[in-house]
Amino acid sequence: MVILDLGLPDMDGIKILKNVREWSSMPVIVVSARTHEKDKVEALDLGADDYITKPFDTSELLARIRTAIRHARAACMAPEGLQTGTYRSKGMLIDYDKHRVYIDDRDVKLTQNEYKIVSLLGKYGGKVLTYDFIIREIWGPNMKTDNRILRVNMANIRRKMEKNPA
Repeated sequence: MVILDLGLPDMDGIKILKNVREWSSMPVIVVSARTHEKDKVEALDLGADDYITKPFDTSELLARIRTAIRHARAACMAPEGLQTGTYRSKGMLIDYDKHRVYIDDRDVKLTQNEYKIVSLLGKYGGKVLTYDFIIREIWGPNMKTDNRILRVNMANIRRKMEKNPA
């Protein structure tokens, strides 16, 4: 989830909202001192899930966050949402519902990013994926194309999953 103030010192929040919507459908709540209807309509039309004007009460913001999370979870349950079910291959089981990976019934205990990588590879099982594609899917389009972060994560995954990671 993103809580986004439109009045940022180095970049306009509307531009950030546009950039986020190019690669993600995560919930975005705009928090702003801008009270003009035009600003609210623009942010909502560009993909903000909610808009709250300053000053506001913390309990109201928390309620709006809970609502956005509830809506995001409901969207994930839809058929077009996240991968569900399981994927099996040679003693490996990816349980998309539990966000777990098992090797011979042993929980591999992956970090969140490691799980995302393995999950993505399972989703495209049997297909060749480029470094750039994996980086864009896991870290977003603004991540540098330097593949070191992916290579480090892959080395950690292999250490955890393979009997002989070398």
